[in-house]
Amino acid sequence: MNETDDDRPPREAALENTPGKGKTPEAQQIEPDAPEEFGLVQVWWGDGKGKTTATLGMGMRAAGHGYRVHVLQFMKGGASSVEAVRGEYNAIESLPGMSYENLGHYGWHGMADGSDEADHEAQATAGLERAHELLAAATAADLAEPIDLDAPPEAGMHMLILDEVLYAADRGLLGEDDVLDLLDAKPEGLELVLSGSHEEPAYLEDRADLVTNVRKVAHPIEDGQRARRGTEY
Repeated sequence: MNETDDDRPPREAALENTPGKGKTPEAQQIEPDAPEEFGLVQVWWGDGKGKTTATLGMGMRAAGHGYRVHVLQFMKGGASSVEAVRGEYNAIESLPGMSYENLGHYGWHGMADGSDEADHEAQATAGLERAHELLAAATAADLAEPIDLDAPPEAGMHMLILDEVLYAADRGLLGEDDVLDLLDAKPEGLELVLSGSHEEPAYLEDRADLVTNVRKVAHPIEDGQRARRGTEY
């Protein structure tokens, strides 16, 4: 007599409905692959720490499945407490299928920190132009197919993370229409991730599929703690 679902122990039957049927996942070799359900627009904003951390973590997850991921950072210059090395760059360099580029430099716009305000605007404009180049590359690629993990971003990508682009718009270095134009240029199969801004980007609410507000409850900076190696950079 065959054992039916009703005859099985409750825990065994319940595990049938869990991811992996309750089995512990094991690490696998990363091989080029293509996502089946990418194509959404994500927005990560808020006054709390963790927007870049979350989006880079998601990029790492996608790269772990063999999808091609690229990160373009706007305005990621930081302050005098931030060293010239960034932990995430070292990690990305060692991760197959994920790459990055940074158009920021020392200082933050509007902070009277000795940096050139006109240079901030020029960097943001250059970032916008580069973002359109990357979107054009993704449009030209077949995103339903794997992309070589060592290929340059000009060969296309399955996920594009535009880190701090919303902050550039929030500071008036880019316009809201500039950001919306990026969404218009997005090909169907590309997962586009936008992050930054302490102010709510209400202009994106009707255009984004996922919107996350990273809210600050407490932050050590309020007690004078400066950026720490390994947590902030």
